[in-house]
Amino acid sequence: MKIYGLSGKSGTGKSYNAIELCAKMGIESIIDDGLFIYLGRIIAGTSAKKQRTKIRAIKTAIFEDDPSHAQQVREAIERLQPESILVLGTSDRMVDIISGKLGLPQASEYIHIEDITTAAQRSKAQEMRDHGGMHVIPAPALQVRKQFSGYFIDPKRSFRKTRAELGEAAGEKTVVRPKYSYFGKFEVSEKVISDIIGYIIDITPGASQLILTSSSADADNNIYIRAAINVEWGSRVLTVGRAVQEGITDAITRMTGFNILGVEVEVRGFRKVERDGSPPPF
Repeated sequence: MKIYGLSGKSGTGKSYNAIELCAKMGIESIIDDGLFIYLGRIIAGTSAKKQRTKIRAIKTAIFEDDPSHAQQVREAIERLQPESILVLGTSDRMVDIISGKLGLPQASEYIHIEDITTAAQRSKAQEMRDHGGMHVIPAPALQVRKQFSGYFIDPKRSFRKTRAELGEAAGEKTVVRPKYSYFGKFEVSEKVISDIIGYIIDITPGASQLILTSSSADADNNIYIRAAINVEWGSRVLTVGRAVQEGITDAITRMTGFNILGVEVEVRGFRKVERDGSPPPF
């Protein structure tokens, strides 16, 4: 197993440029901010960017927050046996510390962010970090969302040529704003969720009335949604139910940032509707 190190000051673009570097050098996997990423997939670990304070984020990044964190990543590496790993750190010494925590050999080659980026690129990356609170995770948004449910997430794709063996998602990266970078407090109330669901019912052909809705969340803010509806008389129940399901999933994911574990739609009955869309006076 060959270990490479990529070092540079915080906010200078290490995570952003890691995927292109791996593609260029044929490196299969990445250790970045507490995560083990293999062939474009998050395999194990907890992201430092998920922590509420910078101190906790640093401890997570160097695997000093919880012994089980390092153990989980060590076991994943042992199971997959990647031929090469790129370890990201703020210095060569930090790369060595992280490698030691994970039981990896010392890096055989150290690459500095100054070697692969221009001063202008590093300055832009620093500005995004300092003024926008933006951090990059070198993995696709679909992978990242599972750990960052409820965070601001912006998928970015690199259009530079990448090695086919690194997988279709090799050029994809995700921008997140960790809680310790928020400019104020961000919350989504249950009423927002129910209002979004009500709107989806209103615009879905065949869906007639939202009767009730409820949602439950796990420890990581991933949510499961239940909705009971009526449908228009003569509509195909299965077709309407699936359209409502897909509409709710898309809208809540896009508008709130939550990761949806599932959407359960129950059709309670039929409702007659006049041609202009309003219910008849019963």
